[in-house]
Parts: sequence; C-alpha cells; structure tokens
Amino acid sequence: MKPMAHLGVGIGWRPEIADAVARLDGLDWVEVVAENICPGHLPEALQRLRERGTRIVPHGVSLGLGGADRPDPQKLAALGERAVALGAPLVTEHIAFVRASSPVLEAGHLLPVPRTRDALDVLCENVRIAQDALPVPLALENIAALFSWPGEEMTEGQFLTELVERTGVRLLIDVANLHTNRVNRGEDPAAVLDAIPLEALAYVHVAGGVERDGVWHDTHAHPVPPVVLDLLAELRSRVEPAGVLLERDDDFPPEAELAGELTAIREVVTAGRTAAEGSGARPDAGGPDTGRGPAPDAAAQAARAAAPESGAAPEPDSEPEPDSGPEPEGRGAGEAARTRVALGQAALLSALVAGTPVPEGFDRARIRVQVRALAAKRADVVAKVAPELPGILGGPDPYRKAFLAYAKGRPMTAGYRRDALDFAEHLLIQDLPADPAARRRLTAWWRERAGARPPRRIVRWARTLAGRAA
Repeated sequence: MKPMAHLGVGIGWRPEIADAVARLDGLDWVEVVAENICPGHLPEALQRLRERGTRIVPHGVSLGLGGADRPDPQKLAALGERAVALGAPLVTEHIAFVRASSPVLEAGHLLPVPRTRDALDVLCENVRIAQDALPVPLALENIAALFSWPGEEMTEGQFLTELVERTGVRLLIDVANLHTNRVNRGEDPAAVLDAIPLEALAYVHVAGGVERDGVWHDTHAHPVPPVVLDLLAELRSRVEPAGVLLERDDDFPPEAELAGELTAIREVVTAGRTAAEGSGARPDAGGPDTGRGPAPDAAAQAARAAAPESGAAPEPDSEPEPDSGPEPEGRGAGEAARTRVALGQAALLSALVAGTPVPEGFDRARIRVQVRALAAKRADVVAKVAPELPGILGGPDPYRKAFLAYAKGRPMTAGYRRDALDFAEHLLIQDLPADPAARRRLTAWWRERAGARPPRRIVRWARTLAGRAA
C-alpha cells in the first residue's frame, strides 16, 4: 500500500480551546468534528490555522456505518463537502451504529456493532457505499464500549482485519478505546494490535478517561493516563503512525497542561523512532494514501511484515493500487442479513433509550450503566446546544432533574436541537416551570426557535389526558 502523507502530532480542535491551540508550539495538525462546522462559514480561528498551513481532518460522528440502514446520501455529501472545504487528505468515521429506523430512535452516542458475519457484511457494504460517495479516502475508528454483544463470532482483530481485506478502508486506531475495552470487555490490546493489518493504519487517537466501580468511562475529559501512553508505545513498537492526535472534549485544562500532554505523546513517538533507528530498522510509514485497494495476499503481508527487519520500505511514489472491484459472490449484505441486524440493534437501542426489556444474553448491569451514561450525555449536550435552558429553569441542577425525568420515557428521534425544543414543549404542556416569569421566558424561547405558537391550554389538557389514557 502507498504510504499515507505524514501528519505528525496534533490535537482535536474545539472552540473552547481555539486560542490555546493557535499558540501550541510544534502543533502539526488538527482534527475537527465534521458535524460542528459549516463549510462556507468556518470559525475564524480554524480558518487562520488553515491559512498557516495546518492540516485539518474532518472527523464524523453521525453516519452510523455499522447500522442496519444504508448510509444517508445527504450525510455522506455533507461529510465530503467538509473534506473539500478544508483541503483534507482524508475523512474519518467510526465502526458503530447510532440509530434505528424501525422504530425511529437516536442513541446520540456511538454504540458497538456485534462481531458477527451478518454485521460485518452490512458494515462492508455500507463502507463501500461511503467510499464511492466521498471525494477523499475514508478511515474508520475502533470505538470504546461498556458492554459486549452475546453470540459474537469473531474477535476484534479478526473483525477489523476482514473489514480491511474486503474494503481496503483505512483504520484509525484509538489506543484509549483499546484500554477501555480491556477493562470493560476483557479484551487484550496487544492481541488486537498483533492481529490487525497495520499497513492500513491512517493515524492514532489518544485520550483520557476514568474508572468507576470497575467500569472504564472514555470521557475525553480527563488527562491521558500512563496506561494509555503505554499502549501508544506498544503500537509504536510495531509501526510508525503517520499521525497521532490528542482528543479532549470537556473540562479543558490550562494551556500548559495541554502542551504537556502533547509533549508526552511526542516523546513516545520519538522514542519509538530512536529505538528503530538504533536497531538498524526502518519504521513502516503507516496507512495508505489512495482509494480502495485490493486485499493483500499472504505473501504480500509476509513481505511487508519482514520489511522493517530488512531495512526495506514502501516506495513513496508508487502508483495507486487498482480498485478491488465488487464483493466476491455471496459476501455482500443481503436484505435478510440487514433485517437480522436491524432487529437486534432496534431491540438493544429501545432498551437503552426507551425503557423496554433488555434483550436476552446482554449483561443487564452493564446495560444499566449504559442507560445512565446515555441519559447524562443527552442532558449535557442539550444544555450545550441550548444554553439558555438551565438559566430559565433555575440552574444546572433543576434543569438536569427536569430533563432526566423527561428523557426517561421520551427517546430522542432526531438531533439534539430538536430534542431541546421537544423538552421545552413537554414542560409547557405541563404548565411548567411553576414560576410564571420562568414559564413566560420558556414560552418566548420555544416560540422564537420553533417558529410557531406553543400549544394552547385546552390542547395541553387534551394531550395530558390522552397520555394518561394510554
């Protein structure tokens, strides 16, 4: 595979730390959440980075390529539009599902796909659809999970390897997620790194988290722990990644702490390079820089594995490998497979966000942890997209209490902005908040954003009575 262009050490760009990011010494590149930017109206701080020559990679979170439905053409077009606007060398997404279409439910979070043949067939077909629609190469990230699916047929390494072999997609390996899955699912990170085709590596994520009651929470709001840096060193001992990126999404530390974490990451990467040079080996350059390519055969894999020991390296100017063509006969995702995947994902998601019974075979304690985590994240994100609501409702604590009560029986069926409007309407239907002045403020807020008059009192009574009858 043709080596991917060098990225270096970077950080996830967020508006809250935009000024700090602009001042960080030695920053090579940034990654931005694709759904949080508008191609025609980039934030000034991000535009200045681009003008300085800083590479920017869009990182999608809403495609749900592991879901039973085929990818939404509009979401694919939007992701491609952002890649073009940013001049990005690639785009990235996740091996996850985020919604169900029957019934319509949104998780608001990345959920693991079962490692089964059905799920892999669906994922591979969805990936090929995405690759055909996107103007730049695609890389997919392994995700962190709180629970495992019953009846899985493959290990993480086998699942990722076959995904690469069948689609030529690149891998974005998150070493923090490998640690999360070690704690939560008993999986060996070294075994995953040994099994996957590292020649397909696009770049690496590093992030912090916290352990509570034997469960690791991948928060992106805590410092990177030594155990995650150790996993970065494990990966670096096998391959030199084209890029390594620090993710931080909340509870942002002072600028000096961010700089210190980047320095620690850079030292791990540099130490690995020094060790390789000292042994006379030439590190592998990382993932591909072309579109879809054919799966390597066993001899090619062995030759690449031996290349670092012999001092050989891929030719940086080699021609792109040809397209691998359609899936072999019988390897595509049939409608029966999609239906089976859809039923399983809908049953699980309904248990997570709508309070239906937990499907047989799942760890019920872990599912309860996931339910709480999803509700808490939903409340936090709605407060961010509608920051006026906590103020109207008397502060963070009253807001959170009211929102969690609302969310318990009302799963999200659209995005977070729609969820904020539905929450406000839910309160108004119940003549809440109790304080008349706060209720007037909430009515004005809702009316301004919904573009309609709130329900009249008789309509609210009718809805309330209908709900009680149901």
